[in-house]
Amino acid sequence: MVDRQNIQFISEGLKCAGWFFKASGMDKAPCVILAHGFCGVKEMRLDAYAEAFAGAGYHALVFDYRHFGASDGNPRLILDIKKQHQDWRAAIRFAKGLPAVDSHRIALWGTSFSGGHVLEIATTDHDPDIAVVISQVPHMNGFATAAATGLMQNIRLGTAAWRDMANMMLRQSPYYVPAIGFPGDLAAMTAPGVVEGVKRLYPSGFEPDEQAASRFIFSLPGGLFLGSEITWIIRRAWC
Repeated sequence: MVDRQNIQFISEGLKCAGWFFKASGMDKAPCVILAHGFCGVKEMRLDAYAEAFAGAGYHALVFDYRHFGASDGNPRLILDIKKQHQDWRAAIRFAKGLPAVDSHRIALWGTSFSGGHVLEIATTDHDPDIAVVISQVPHMNGFATAAATGLMQNIRLGTAAWRDMANMMLRQSPYYVPAIGFPGDLAAMTAPGVVEGVKRLYPSGFEPDEQAASRFIFSLPGGLFLGSEITWIIRRAWC
């Protein structure tokens, strides 16, 4: 049985919640830090990865980003790449400070959206204590994602993003879109099979809030392209 402890650390003044999995019989060991992809939370099978690492002799620290899961942050479900990078850096600092962790042997594990995060952190921070990066199917290019999504879906998501930005400026609740959907739905990810694939990650009885404030579009590389599409359409309509 792997020893799992609830932990929390502070990122930019707010609490990030997580789990620490202690490798059995290890007083000082490397630590693998894990966080989920787009709108995912730690309950969506990250414990299985962490338990496997702990069983192999590595401590593992899993956390939820601010605004998601058990972590603080209001309004909820705000996905901001800059903020999530800050959360990664805060998690690294926290892990290094744990007595059981060899602070000079830190590994970063990310999947999909977080797969891009860990590559960015490792290449820009030049932290010599980051010994390993594991990046699983990383999201690397917002422009490529927009191209694969298609013009009309980009327009729909861009319109939702502008509506959400207006709500933010008016201090109203965010305008959300589902994180996953079937082809043709208004959702962030609508590739064939994505709904079935993501739902397989849910443990029994777990009901995540699978949506995001639409403004996430503008934090992606390519988000300005979406904005310019909407602006062009509005200008054409009025001129």
